[in-house]
Amino acid sequence: MERAKRPDWDEYFMKIAYLVSERSTCLRRKVGAVLVRDKRILATGYNGAPRNITHCEVTGCLREKLKVPSGERHELCRGLHAEQNVLLQAALYGVSTQGASLYVTVTPCIICAKMLINAGIAEIVFEGNYPDEMAKDFLKEAGVKLRRIIKR
Repeated sequence: MERAKRPDWDEYFMKIAYLVSERSTCLRRKVGAVLVRDKRILATGYNGAPRNITHCEVTGCLREKLKVPSGERHELCRGLHAEQNVLLQAALYGVSTQGASLYVTVTPCIICAKMLINAGIAEIVFEGNYPDEMAKDFLKEAGVKLRRIIKR
């Protein structure tokens, strides 16, 4: 009998990030994030409307209606990004983010990048690419390690 291949840590946490993304209520892109330190999950987050706010699945997507391109006019979105939600979940439950790694299904936007820098995130492990070069430049300048893996 052949045993199933045991995933390495990167594959394990990235698969969890994709599972978390399935909770997303965004109509355009489903994103999941897993905050990890010492091979332990600290918090998870996905993109969608804040608690007690009607989801885009019900209201429709204003960004779609206005034909706003991806990576632009974030303020027109009802939802929070997965990276924002993972940081808020850590804060809500008193979990330090200093020195943690973030596994996320796509690279962060500039708004999330600035938050992740100030939250002390040491490394961002991602698979997909979000169209925001300024975010990548900021993360590099701040010394946050960016590491792309494609293992799914």
